[in-house]
Amino acid sequence: MSGHVMVSFKRRVWVPIATAVAVVAATAAPATAAQGGLLDRALAAVHAAGMPGVYAEVRDGRRTWQGASGVADTATGRPVRPDFEHRAGSTTKTFVATGVLQQVAAGRIDLDAPIARYLPGLVKDERGRKVTVRMLLNHTSRIADYVSIGGLWATTDDIYRTRLTSYAPERLAEIGLNLPPLPGEPGSEHSYSNTNYAILGLLLAKVTGQPVRDYLTRNVIRAAGIGRTTYFPGNDPVIRGPHSRAYDSMYGTWNPPKDFSVTNMSWAGTAGEIVSTVDDLNRFYRALLQGRLLPPALLAEMKKPGTADTTYGLGIFSLPIPGCGTFWGHDGGAFGMGTYAFSTEDGTRQIAIGINMHKYQQIGPDGQIQQHAIDRAIGGLIRAGLCPSSPATELPLDGVRG
Repeated sequence: MSGHVMVSFKRRVWVPIATAVAVVAATAAPATAAQGGLLDRALAAVHAAGMPGVYAEVRDGRRTWQGASGVADTATGRPVRPDFEHRAGSTTKTFVATGVLQQVAAGRIDLDAPIARYLPGLVKDERGRKVTVRMLLNHTSRIADYVSIGGLWATTDDIYRTRLTSYAPERLAEIGLNLPPLPGEPGSEHSYSNTNYAILGLLLAKVTGQPVRDYLTRNVIRAAGIGRTTYFPGNDPVIRGPHSRAYDSMYGTWNPPKDFSVTNMSWAGTAGEIVSTVDDLNRFYRALLQGRLLPPALLAEMKKPGTADTTYGLGIFSLPIPGCGTFWGHDGGAFGMGTYAFSTEDGTRQIAIGINMHKYQQIGPDGQIQQHAIDRAIGGLIRAGLCPSSPATELPLDGVRG
């Protein structure tokens, strides 16, 4: 494979929402048998559509439902559990953006300052003077994504071959900065790039004077009350607690799918390294959206889209569901694992979902990723958790990005 072909999925996917679920889940503590049954069926539909294993949590105020369907290991049949630790991919970006905005609140970072003010030796060309911290956070920098074929990896085979390799964050940023920049001036258009968050991790380390993982653990993870089962693994390739295997088919390239259960996530770093649980993700987004991690003005800033062509703000994006409301959160992908986490704006109603196979779709003749029955089933599960009584429609979800 030649050129800079993205292995992370950035196209917008239109996921039809299933109509079979008709009442709000998690309306009792615990949910009533009927309500829990509806969510159980929506969860089972994801497994029936072809996902080996899926686990989820729905929270509504103090009421909680958890469920799991399918297997954690296709060879042994070991079942999945809702308390599994899980590589949560690009949900990491919300944690990192929260840390950056905390430093904005402290006066150490100016959102609209050029990145060269803080990292002059890293971004040496004119982009250092034009790209601001805000542009990195909202992906309008026009800096290319290091997660690509031709960037971090030469071929798709390299991805699996180097799964235990350790990468320094400086190297990840350097790879992205050395790729040809995207057309257009910085700030002109949204284009998702993991390089932005590699740079932001270096920025946080510079202004705080401490390792970025340490800073985020103390000031974001523990501040949200989730320090035990949410963590940055660094170069450790093994998930510490109970977890599923992680299967990836690279859009049909790997058949059977490859097992990425043991993987060094330093390739993702502050763009996507974090390990969490569905319960912890809901707790984190609730703490964030209810104002426990940021001042109100900066939380409002976080929700402002970078450009008119996106709903992406500063490390978080909105998901409008017609007839139901607008939800906030992020999705994520690590090789073999995918994540969705969305909440109402006040953080009271939430869903977080983990899946243990990634890039299960196929590439069509037009080069676009084709919708899979799993996508429709995930849409149904999201509807079951967030707004089952709203009219059936198509649910716009940004694809799992990695």
